[in-house]
Amino acid sequence: MRAPVCAIVAAIGLAAQPAFAQADRPPASPAAFWKTVQATCDATAAKPPSELGKRIAQIALDEFNRFGGHQVDSNGRLFRFGLTEAEHKEDDGGDPRASLGHLGWWQVMKYWRSLFGDNSTTDKLEVVGYRDASTSMDQEKVAEVLRTDAASLLRAADSASDPTVREALREAAIRAAVIDTPWSAAFISYVVKQAGAPANAFKFSNAHRTYIYDAFAASAAEPTNTAGDRLYRACPVFTTKPRVGDLLCFQREPSLADVSDEVVRERMRAELASGGPIRSVRRTHCEVVASIDAGASKMYVIGGNVHQGITAKRLNLQRDLKLSTTQTGNCGGAAYWTMPTTSGGGGSAAAPPKKCSLNDKKWFVLMQLR
Repeated sequence: MRAPVCAIVAAIGLAAQPAFAQADRPPASPAAFWKTVQATCDATAAKPPSELGKRIAQIALDEFNRFGGHQVDSNGRLFRFGLTEAEHKEDDGGDPRASLGHLGWWQVMKYWRSLFGDNSTTDKLEVVGYRDASTSMDQEKVAEVLRTDAASLLRAADSASDPTVREALREAAIRAAVIDTPWSAAFISYVVKQAGAPANAFKFSNAHRTYIYDAFAASAAEPTNTAGDRLYRACPVFTTKPRVGDLLCFQREPSLADVSDEVVRERMRAELASGGPIRSVRRTHCEVVASIDAGASKMYVIGGNVHQGITAKRLNLQRDLKLSTTQTGNCGGAAYWTMPTTSGGGGSAAAPPKKCSLNDKKWFVLMQLR
């Protein structure tokens, strides 16, 4: 997963978010609001997963298996590296033919086309370049960023007279766009749409924050029975039992790196309650809760555009099957990581990594199927 790289891409799907429903009474205090939300979340979590939740989980699992994705264990270590977004297939074996379903970039385009349709998808995907980078040999040169969309490159490729060259150019343009344009939210949107969710129930988008904020709006509207058909509500992440089909989300805002998950949730609640346009928690990512292993106190989540592919993570749960705050792993201390930092093998060793688990994220909200 990468941060958005283009204004046009970041803007898509960011229509004005619904404001909190306002009753004809003084608003509840934040503490009272979240107490009410937690009670609602607990009541739903005590029920078996819905049929829709099971379909969402199964489609995520199917896409992971079809992609041949990466696997991360409960210690946060990558133990299987699968297909990536830019690859043709995991093991070409010299075969001159390939099933399109074995092409990583083709699979990603499937998610984009589900979101934007066949005719306009390539207009929405960005390709980034750097002026003269393809010809310059000067590694110290500072190059100007160049931006275009995949559709422009495809039109240029169509001018090639040789059909083999033309197709190779078209595929190169698409592969570049798939690499340069974040697709994790497109993956979530594809999974939820394929499960049968209607457009009025989920805000299909290329930005996770679009449907995260909408889940917060649902939580605020539920006390007045004005949440409509929204699929998801926003639940506290470490005090709510997840079910299959829920979405587990983290944030990557630099300004929020040292604050608690409660602070992040309250900021989002307050922004919506104000009725204004501010949506400051923008760098977010969500993954599908695909399976709960109650006996082992673990759960599996699946996300797209994670390590440039589809990745399944095995996360630690508490005994009560709520998400554990312990996903950190063990770095082994300063004596463990001794690789020199300077060229020639000399110099002092690099500091040990601060985060030794790929599961150690700023998880802040569980989007619970209502």
